[in-house]
Amino acid sequence: MIKKLYIVIIFIFGVYNTSYSNENCNEYKKLSVNFMKCKANTTKKKAMSFGTNFIKDTKNFQNKEWSQEKEKVNDIKKKIIKE
Repeated sequence: MIKKLYIVIIFIFGVYNTSYSNENCNEYKKLSVNFMKCKANTTKKKAMSFGTNFIKDTKNFQNKEWSQEKEKVNDIKKKIIKE
């Protein structure tokens, strides 16, 4: 039981310390339900934005790296079709 309590406390302070954003959650008391909802939403928003940025960066990198090879393949296709 004590271990579970420690885990919950560590989780609460971990979320509080890692989820800084423009949204102001300081208007709520630190152990209130509304404060936890506010912090959970800011953490969720940051995780979602990180995921979408990672996907966009990966797609851009792949397009940049494979653009020359794609052109070569298209040139070969054109040569085969013309003959």
